[in-house]
Amino acid sequence: MTFTPRPRPETFNPARELAVRVLLRVLAGESFAAPALDTALQQAHLPGRDSGLATHIVYGTLRHFPSLDTALTPMLTGDTHPKVRALLLAGAFEKLYLDTPPHAVVSEYVNLARGARLAPPGLVNAVLRRIEAPAPSPVTRTELPGWLADIYRTVYGAGADAIFADLLTPQPLWLSVSDAGFRSLATEGSRMQPGPQGTDRVELSRPLRETEAFARGWAQPINPASLACVDALGNVDGQRVLDLAGGAGIKAAMLAARGAQVTSVDLLPRKHGQAQANLDRLGLQAEFLTHDLTQPLDLAPAAHVLLDAPCTGSGTLRSHPEIKLRLTPEAIEGMATLQARMLPHAAALVAPGGTLVYSVCSVTPQEGPGVVADFLAGHPEFVAEDVLEVEVPHVPAGDGLLTVPEGGIDGFFIARLRRRADSSIG
Repeated sequence: MTFTPRPRPETFNPARELAVRVLLRVLAGESFAAPALDTALQQAHLPGRDSGLATHIVYGTLRHFPSLDTALTPMLTGDTHPKVRALLLAGAFEKLYLDTPPHAVVSEYVNLARGARLAPPGLVNAVLRRIEAPAPSPVTRTELPGWLADIYRTVYGAGADAIFADLLTPQPLWLSVSDAGFRSLATEGSRMQPGPQGTDRVELSRPLRETEAFARGWAQPINPASLACVDALGNVDGQRVLDLAGGAGIKAAMLAARGAQVTSVDLLPRKHGQAQANLDRLGLQAEFLTHDLTQPLDLAPAAHVLLDAPCTGSGTLRSHPEIKLRLTPEAIEGMATLQARMLPHAAALVAPGGTLVYSVCSVTPQEGPGVVADFLAGHPEFVAEDVLEVEVPHVPAGDGLLTVPEGGIDGFFIARLRRRADSSIG
C-alpha cells in the first residue's frame, strides 16, 4: 500500500490567526484587548510588521464593530459559532477599512479558516466576497450605541463629531521620559513630539520593552489626561500623599517621581505587586495598603489625597474600544453608586486645609459632576477649586472639568476640592 501525504493547506499569515484568537477572547468577555493581545504577542514572537498587523486588526475590528456587525448579521444564522464570527469580523474589517486588496483578503481568510480549522472555508469565501459596507446610519457614523453617542454630544456639544472620528484611529503612545530616556530613544531611532503635561508622543523604533529607556527606568507610559490628575494636586515635593484606588500604581509612580511620600491603597493585593515591580524598574518607592475604600480607613490624614476612582472607562474608547460593546446605562448608574460610597471615605483622610482630587476616566455626568455635586451638598467642610496645571484640552463640567478625548488624549473628569482649614475631622 502506497502512503500518499495529505496535501498541505495553503499558507496564511500567523498574525491574522493571532488576531482572530484574541478577538474571540475579547468578544466573549474573557479579557480586555490590551492584556490579551500583549500576552499573545509575547508568546508568538512575531516579526515587528506582523505584530503591527495583528494589533491593527484587533483594535480596528473592535473600533468598527457596530458597522461590521451590521454588515455581517444578515448574512449569518443566529447559531454561528463564535470562532466563525470572529474570523469573519476580522476579514470584513480588512476588506472594508484597510488597504488590503479584496481578493487578497478573501484568499488569506479562506486559507486561515482551513489551515487553523476556525471556520468552514466555503462560508468564509462566500461571505467575504459579498460583504459590503452598511448603509450610513447614526450608529455607523459614530460607531457607538446611540445612547452613548448622545452622552458625548451632551458633554462636548459641537465638538462631539470630531471626537467620534478621532476615536476610530490608532492610539498613540505617550511617555513620561527623563532626559536620559529622551536621548536613548532618539539614538535608537524613535521619533518624539512634545505633548501636554510634560509627556512626549512617541513613535518607537522597536517594542517598548526592548528599549533601553524602558529597561533602565527612564520612561513611563501614561496618558496626558491621567497625568493631569496627578498635577492637579499641585506641588507635592516632600509631602505625604495618599493615592487611593491606586491600581497598578502608575499615578503613584508619577507622584513619587515628583518627590512625594506616597501611600497607595487598593482593594486587590495583586495590583500592589504590579505597582511595586514598576516602581523597582523606575527606581522609586511607595508604601502599599490593601483596603476596601467603600469602608472607612484608619489612616492618619494627609494634606494631599488623590482618589482616581474605579469607573466605566467611557473616556478611553480609543485605547479600549471593547468597552463600548459591554457598557450599559445600568452599569454607569452602578459605578456612580460605588464612587459615591468611596468619596466620603477619601475625604475623611484629608487634613484641614488639605486638597482632595477626585478623578475618573469617564465622561458620563453621573460618574463625574453628579458624584461631586452630591458630595459637596452633604459636606459643607469642602469647597471646589479650579483645577491646577491642566495643559490638555478641556471643557467645564459641574464643579470640575472634562478633558477632551481627541488627539490621543483620554477623557477624564477631574475635580479639586479643598477642606476648610477650620473644619474638624471625624
